[in-house]
Amino acid sequence: MSDYLLQMNGIVKTFGGVKALNGIDIKVRPGECVGLCGENGAGKSTLMKILSAVYPFGTWDGEILWDGQPLKAQSISETEAAGIVIIHQELTLVPDLSVAENIFMGHELTLPGGRMNYPAMIHRAEALMRELKVPDMNVSLPVSQYGGGYQQLVEIAKALNKQARLLILDEPSSALSRSEIEVLLDIIRDLKAKGVACVYISHKLDEVAAVCDTISVIRDGKHIATTAMADMDIAQIITQMVGREMSNLYPTEPHDVGEVIFEARHITCYDVDNPGRKRVDDISFSLKRGEILGIAGLVGAGRTELVTALFGAYPGRHEGEVWLDGQPIDTRTPLKAIRAGLCLVPEDRKRQGIIPDLGVGQNITLAVLENYSKLTRIDAEAELGCIDREISRLHLKTASPFLPITSLSGGNQQKAVLAKMLLAKPRVLILDEPTRGVDVGAKYEIYKLMGALAATGVSIIMVSSELAEVLGVSDRVLVIGEGQLRGDFINHELTQEQVLAAALSQPGSHNNNDRKSA
Repeated sequence: MSDYLLQMNGIVKTFGGVKALNGIDIKVRPGECVGLCGENGAGKSTLMKILSAVYPFGTWDGEILWDGQPLKAQSISETEAAGIVIIHQELTLVPDLSVAENIFMGHELTLPGGRMNYPAMIHRAEALMRELKVPDMNVSLPVSQYGGGYQQLVEIAKALNKQARLLILDEPSSALSRSEIEVLLDIIRDLKAKGVACVYISHKLDEVAAVCDTISVIRDGKHIATTAMADMDIAQIITQMVGREMSNLYPTEPHDVGEVIFEARHITCYDVDNPGRKRVDDISFSLKRGEILGIAGLVGAGRTELVTALFGAYPGRHEGEVWLDGQPIDTRTPLKAIRAGLCLVPEDRKRQGIIPDLGVGQNITLAVLENYSKLTRIDAEAELGCIDREISRLHLKTASPFLPITSLSGGNQQKAVLAKMLLAKPRVLILDEPTRGVDVGAKYEIYKLMGALAATGVSIIMVSSELAEVLGVSDRVLVIGEGQLRGDFINHELTQEQVLAAALSQPGSHNNNDRKSA
């Protein structure tokens, strides 16, 4: 009998004559966690769709062996029955159903006569959550009452209820806080100890290094290498992923920081559901010409609320003033903010940054469509010329500007959103989690673009939950905690520990910046 639970040998998948996968080999032992690494578009998702029978047997070439026997599944239900369960980046829970109902969805326990056996489902759901070290969860409550970290655990419980022997985790931590990520990694370690195998797909290579035993790298649809994690480091993984050495993960063009051009004065945001509660409490700061200002803080600190208020997109009541070039500007709506020289690339790319039903090119020109309108029609030729220039400038990978934007990888979708905002020629560009869900190669290009923009005098505000990223690209760092400004640092030998200490401190107790904020 084979030592391997899963063997995928020589997998080839073709779309329209183009090989998306070209001879991929993946092997997983019981109790082993394999990190599947590659840039966006490398073929990771296609490979997992083959394994889970989204692409059924017969639509691809090669072989899959499961417990040493050929697996020729025609549906997801067949692969799940075999013990292969995938947890997607976009969770599949139904918000209004209870935790227990979500865990048993499609596998409900029934009484004679067909009625639901709720007591049995609740008992089993509680046992599963205890197994995942969440003994106090009320499984009768709607799953919507729990945060992202708990919902991710409900998805894992749902998989275990299907008797999962191989768990595929696709970007499982993309919406989790640091503490929630640590809980997730501990649970994966526990599952490994019980013999459950895992395939872990993530752009967060520190997580991959922390939990995976083996790393398999694919690039451009080809298998590059499979190596024990103990025999390599993150820098080597990156080199294999992108095909070149990247000595500096945070490249920025040398840029001069000029005079103060932007000021946020006494910004206050009130909670949408509880108007008596302040999500942002009287925050003021300034920004210089060509400066990259990082905004750090814990999840829920109020960073996104602050920048969406500056852009006129905060859905609740908010107060304060925004000044540019020494004059107050009107940013009560996003359109007014854009016309004043302020642009935002939002945190939630899929819901706020793109229009899924439109093509790549149409999404790029949305913010400046009036520039290409002639009375009642659009100058399509001029618009297409602009689109082609932006696609080239940002190295956006697409076979055609007319393809749906949803056909692009996450990194290329983000580049399209950036192109849209850059066409508006911003004086101040706000980037909220600009590299979330983006592979290491696309991150590198985004950092280079930020530096190049700063070198031309564009001022940049970047919100990021990745402290290494904040420290890697910022000239100055603001720290927000519980809606208040906790620190204002010039980024000279600044450490992650100092930033975290400020985030957890009292307002105003940390500052190495002699420049006064307005």
